[in-house]
Amino acid sequence: MKKILFVCLGNICRSPAAEGVFLAKLGERNLSSKFIVDSVGTSAWHMGERADERMLHHASKRSYDLQSRARKVKESDFDDFDLIIAMDQSNVRNMQKICGGRKHHAKYFLMTDFCREYQGEKEIPDPYYGGEEGFEKVLDLLEDSCEELVRQLEAGEV
Repeated sequence: MKKILFVCLGNICRSPAAEGVFLAKLGERNLSSKFIVDSVGTSAWHMGERADERMLHHASKRSYDLQSRARKVKESDFDDFDLIIAMDQSNVRNMQKICGGRKHHAKYFLMTDFCREYQGEKEIPDPYYGGEEGFEKVLDLLEDSCEELVRQLEAGEV
């Protein structure tokens, strides 16, 4: 069983959406039982909260059910998960600070490493301080990247 962790800053917009989209893509292929999927933030600002209401709204319009509750990454996550997928470079830097440079089990990726339709994108932008179109763009990017991530996992490429 492969364990995948999605990471953003507060764990209320991008990473819970990535978790929800990825779970839906797994479900479409009857692969859900082969994966453990979670999401975290590098901050503790929203611990225990559900996803941002705006993200919940936009995700539900696309039939994604975001059930996770925000939590902060913990040291054991670096050993418990096989893949840690960050939404942007600042998330990667924050994760590196948290793990203190020690060796760990997980492999790091950026979510945009898996984009195919949106290959030029460098990060999944944080929609928190923006308008409606920001949440839609995040979901567009996540659908693209999650589709490719599932394909690569099925093919044994990651």
